[in-house]
Amino acid sequence: MPRDIPVGNGDLLVNFDELYRVRDVYYPMVGRFNHTGGHVQRLGVWADGEFAWVHEDGWTRQLKYLPGTLVTEVHLRHEKLGLEVVCNDAVDFHEPVFLRRVLVRDLMGKARDVRVFFHIDLSINESPVGDTANYDPDTGGVVLYKEDSYFLCNGACEGKAGVSQWSIGTKRVGGAEGTWRDAEDGVLGRNAISQGSVDATVGCDVKLAPKSEGVVYQWLACGRTYDGVRQLNRAVWDKGPETMLARTRAYWNLWASKEPIDTSPLPETVRDLYMRSQLILRTQVDNRGAILAATDSDVAHYAGDHYAYCWPRDGALVAHALILAGQSELSRGFFRYAAKVIQRNGYFLHKYTPAGNLASSWHPWTLGGRTVLPIQQDETALVLWALREHFETFRDVEFIKPLYNALVMQPAAWLLEHRDHNGLPKPSWDLWEERRGVHTFTVAATIGALVAAAKFARDFGDVDRAATYEAGAERMKAAVLEYLWNPAQSRFARMATPIDSGAANGAGSTGIDPIGKGAMKPHEYLLDMTRDSANYALFAFGAFRAGNPMVMAEMKSLRERLWVNTPVGGCARYENDYFHQVERVRVNEVAGNPWVICTLWHAQHIIARARTAEDLKEAVGLLEWTVSRARPSGVLAEQFNPFSGDPVSVSPLTWSHATVVTTVIQYLRRYEQLSTSGSEADVAGI
Repeated sequence: MPRDIPVGNGDLLVNFDELYRVRDVYYPMVGRFNHTGGHVQRLGVWADGEFAWVHEDGWTRQLKYLPGTLVTEVHLRHEKLGLEVVCNDAVDFHEPVFLRRVLVRDLMGKARDVRVFFHIDLSINESPVGDTANYDPDTGGVVLYKEDSYFLCNGACEGKAGVSQWSIGTKRVGGAEGTWRDAEDGVLGRNAISQGSVDATVGCDVKLAPKSEGVVYQWLACGRTYDGVRQLNRAVWDKGPETMLARTRAYWNLWASKEPIDTSPLPETVRDLYMRSQLILRTQVDNRGAILAATDSDVAHYAGDHYAYCWPRDGALVAHALILAGQSELSRGFFRYAAKVIQRNGYFLHKYTPAGNLASSWHPWTLGGRTVLPIQQDETALVLWALREHFETFRDVEFIKPLYNALVMQPAAWLLEHRDHNGLPKPSWDLWEERRGVHTFTVAATIGALVAAAKFARDFGDVDRAATYEAGAERMKAAVLEYLWNPAQSRFARMATPIDSGAANGAGSTGIDPIGKGAMKPHEYLLDMTRDSANYALFAFGAFRAGNPMVMAEMKSLRERLWVNTPVGGCARYENDYFHQVERVRVNEVAGNPWVICTLWHAQHIIARARTAEDLKEAVGLLEWTVSRARPSGVLAEQFNPFSGDPVSVSPLTWSHATVVTTVIQYLRRYEQLSTSGSEADVAGI
């Protein structure tokens, strides 16, 4: 189920699903730990003897944010209860406190007795074993804790701090459903303490005059000690929850608009999605530098694992979007994190935890009895490439200096070492993490990285190394044309498999061109000619110009074959993509589910090769397609059902929002160039 309105501050992240239930609470890092285990946290309303949980039928729900902020604006209406409820949720911009303001409005025209209930179902440190929940008389709230993780749930009703009532008990043990059932009669049991697999429900009461409204507040203070959460609770009350919400709203307005970027050439809907994408990106970035792929815990039910890890490739591409948007502190944090986790040999492994430890992986260390590196080489290359993009934007020499050896010299030396006799990278796993070989995406990213390393080396006075890196990039560029270009089909392969290692590398796939058909030199490689959106990399990282005739032919072929021929539209990853596949029969019409990133890669190519402002219009159409796929809140999933357009897989996907930011900034820059140049720009060269 999509996570429609994430709110966070880099230490604490709270995700809501589309039914307005809190589903994920990450603390003290984004991505670690998820203290709910994905279980629902309920919000309920009792009025004059009638009760309803807000996720149930009978409510109309509209989940959005206040413009330009990470403060939600959720409208709920229940005709039978005769109530309208407006909620504002936020994580304080500075403190690890989740705040919720609930405005309740009478629709019946009579005096009302209303009680608002908040259910807290934690599995602290991702396990319900050994948790404790107790009513804390000093604060008037409920504290849930284990080891060094403490959560104080409290509220305020009619100007008084402390919850009106509470219930503490057992959940999912011996048939116990949880204390949320205790709320449905409007009265909670007020038991003082429970331990083990426990939950809690608290209530706040509000009296309404006819056609009037009242406000209650709830907050969850997170900390490492009992005394720490008590102090945070006191800070919330001393400052006032309304003041904390207001300051958080002001902070995010400032954060999102600090750069004077003129977005007026784009439609308002695209401008709004650009702003929203920046803010959603921020919720997925940990304050210690890790950029999480996604924090939607529902995906764990599909694969037994989740996306709450930092892939260096995803991180580099998200960091690039942040660089373009002027968010330099976040990109610096990522590169410092990358320098901490990179292997001493100069390459990255598969993925890492927010704390910088090696994460789960499915890349083996042996194949067919041979030792292999369990890597995706593009991850190493793209971090180096993105670091250069950062430096060329901000020119922060003091920042680069301590990273120069770990993120430039050692990776560049390894990239040169990890080549075959033709100058191509040795086999590794592709960016989709599904097949092993020599991938066009990886080769293009590596060329971009070597060029970046050469520029760094020249800046730092190392002329000999710069020449070596440049020569390596040029040789690799020539090898792409010699071994990965298929003249018979006038397009590039997605992967080449060295013939002597094909069996060991598990290279079986569709579209393999056998020896002797003009696609390769004999006795060198088998080519996989499956059309793959990842081949956009040929121009994206500077290996070739966007207007190169071979690149143009490749992108045209990808657009024609991978566009989803349903009313939903959009571009699939590759032909007959099996991942969450919906259409398995008409694969000529529906090559796979449409992805935001793959669709916007075509927009980026249109932008890069545009020679007049008129040429940019098609890119706007693809951005508007992306707007059409967003949730009402602005959240974008990884991929979509090709027939219904519903989100598929994780939502939000950080990479989707990063690609929106990147594409918008590239558009605006190109629009400005073409509008002021007075003549056609020369971008179509080889």
